[in-house]
Amino acid sequence: MATIPLEHSLVLAGVLFGLGTLGLLVRRNLVVVLMSIEVMLNAAGLAFVAAGARFGEPDGQVFFLLVLAVAAAEVAVGLALLLALRHKMDTLDADAASAMRG
Repeated sequence: MATIPLEHSLVLAGVLFGLGTLGLLVRRNLVVVLMSIEVMLNAAGLAFVAAGARFGEPDGQVFFLLVLAVAAAEVAVGLALLLALRHKMDTLDADAASAMRG
C-alpha cells in the first residue's frame, strides 16, 4: 500500500493554515473568523497526524484529540459570544464588538 509522503502532508497543512490565517485577517464577520480558526486548528491536527504516521508513533493522534477538544471548546464559547453579540448589537461585525462598553 502506497503512503503519502510527509512533505505533501505538511505542505497541505501549511496551505490550510495560511488560508485560515488569511480568512482571520481579511474578513470581519465573526462567523467566518471562527471558521478560519477551525481551519487553522485542523491544519495543525493534520500536521500532528502526518508526523506521527511518519515516525510510526501514536503521539500525533493523541495530540489531534487534544486539538479536537480545544476546537470543541472554542466553538462552544465562540457561538455563545456570537449569540450574545447578535442579541445586543443586532450585527455580527467584528468592529461592532470592539465598540461594546461595560
